[in-house]
Amino acid sequence: MSETLTSPQIASSDEAEYSANALAFTNARIVLPDEVLSGSLNTNAGKINNIDSGTTTTAQHDCEGDFLIPGLVELHTDHLENHYKPRPGVMWNPISAVQAHDAQMACSGITTVLDALRVGMEDSADFTAKDMRDMADAIETAQAEGRLRSDHFLHLRCEVSADNCVDGFALFEGDDRVRLTSLMDHTPGQRQFTSLDYYIQYYKESKGYSDEQLREYIARMTERGARNSDKNRREIAERATTHGIQLASHDDATIAHVDEAIEFGIKVAEFPTTLEAAKASTEAGMAVLMGAPNVVRGKSHSGNISAKELAQAGYLNILSSDYVPVSLLHGAFVLAKDVDGIDLPKAIRTITKTPAESVGLTDRGAIETGRRADLVQVRMVGDIPIVRAVWNEGRRVA
Repeated sequence: MSETLTSPQIASSDEAEYSANALAFTNARIVLPDEVLSGSLNTNAGKINNIDSGTTTTAQHDCEGDFLIPGLVELHTDHLENHYKPRPGVMWNPISAVQAHDAQMACSGITTVLDALRVGMEDSADFTAKDMRDMADAIETAQAEGRLRSDHFLHLRCEVSADNCVDGFALFEGDDRVRLTSLMDHTPGQRQFTSLDYYIQYYKESKGYSDEQLREYIARMTERGARNSDKNRREIAERATTHGIQLASHDDATIAHVDEAIEFGIKVAEFPTTLEAAKASTEAGMAVLMGAPNVVRGKSHSGNISAKELAQAGYLNILSSDYVPVSLLHGAFVLAKDVDGIDLPKAIRTITKTPAESVGLTDRGAIETGRRADLVQVRMVGDIPIVRAVWNEGRRVA
């Protein structure tokens, strides 16, 4: 896959004007990869071309002492589905849904987003494989038509226990917007739901099952996992590797799970559920990804390991907003405030440089000369950051 991609959100009629555009920022606390610099920054043709200490009187944009950070990079958001199906039985226009989702991403400071789409699901699920492909088509159409503020790519969340997992994946083969494929298995009694107590609580609340219905459901899902998980995991891993798509593990809980990830050449460990698995993943050279909501709340909603605990131990590299877009920026500032050994530049790397480079996007994610001018102006009020302005390749988008 190409590492540097032309920004598709700039309509062709604007390209000449955009290419000549130059911006100058001053009075900013610029968050560089390893330090915070009080100074000024210039961009040209969508790239950063100069960074200086001190202020200037000729700048177009006075940051008023706010932080200036790289545009956020989100690897795993499940949020698009909420816009596509806002109420039970209501399917929204897919282009309109993508635009609404995109606006929320951009206004949260996220300038690059991998939209997570489900591959493999039950027959009774709210969505079908065709719905997922329709959402992907809407993303790509909206991107090509210049409707979007952020850059959008695809992340395929492959439920390897599902009967239709491989067929669902086949709908995306050859799509060059797919940057990441995660191997998921939500069979009861393992990984995310090692504790059946949390599994039972989750499905009683989300599905409204009776005790008898839940027993039947657990038995059915356990049998399905035994029948499909191993063969589908290998098949999806082989197909993704063939197409040059980065692989991620998901909810690893044991050394055996990590060993399997190593065998498949996995580089991103999403949401490990134990300290043991996170430590082993780190030692194997994987980037450990955890949920920013976990950081902000101080605990996992599934009763698993705290992301702050992993950060304190040195086993956290990437944050994802998961199901709350605004949590991504908030979570980084919480890390910098609450975790010993993590200063602001290191915390900001978990939501910018590290996630970008983990999926081969080396043209963005850091305020460095030559990189894309994806920038976010941030002001802290109390403990909660405010996004005051966002630029994507030097173009103001929020």
